[in-house]
Amino acid sequence: MIRTPVSLLLATIILQPPHSRLGRLMAKLAARKLCADEECSYPISQAVALQDYSAPDCRFLSVQQGQVVFVYSKLMGRGRLFWGGSVQGEYYGAQPARLGYFPSSILREDHVLKPGKVEVKTEKWDFYCQ
Repeated sequence: MIRTPVSLLLATIILQPPHSRLGRLMAKLAARKLCADEECSYPISQAVALQDYSAPDCRFLSVQQGQVVFVYSKLMGRGRLFWGGSVQGEYYGAQPARLGYFPSSILREDHVLKPGKVEVKTEKWDFYCQ
């Protein structure tokens, strides 16, 4: 069977997982991160934003001064200045839950929930953008 370029293109599109058609992988910020558990599913701490931060790309979250931030991971190595987590709106449900990164320097950790002592390798999906 001879495959034409069009049929190869269609096969590539059809065989790709849905997430690869909807987003893109971005450059890794770090190779490792500290988490509270192996899955990074439990928040390390609750923090408050000390100033506004505008996300430069989809790996990051925009944060407004005074917002509550839940920190799930702390990047290590060259990316150590960034933490990963979610931002809480003015009231519960004010914005959809979304994970991303923000500079640690704009936060004040108010409550340690579970210490981030588990070192985890970052995956390519840690830096996937929708």
